Amino acid sequence: MSILVRIPTPLRKITKGQDKAKVEATSIADLVDNLDKQFDGLKSRLLDDQGKLKEFINIYLNGEDIRFLSGLETITKSGDEVSIVPAVAGG
Repeated sequence: MSILVRIPTPLRKITKGQDKAKVEATSIADLVDNLDKQFDGLKSRLLDDQGKLKEFINIYLNGEDIRFLSGLETITKSGDEVSIVPAVAGG
């Protein structure tokens, strides 16, 4: 089995319209690397030049914000669900 990743609408042009992807990974960092192998350019949309999660991107592992877990080093296992959620601002 693998990890189910939910892709937000703004990133679907990179995933050719796919709203979900299945990825093998042992951590969120590994997941991002493997997603980038499937969908070239996705990693640069999620991480900054220092390899840290961009400020306006939120990643949830089974409903928990990874910033409150171990960040990109958060351990993943088969059957997990990951959601990538861009922050929304308005006024």
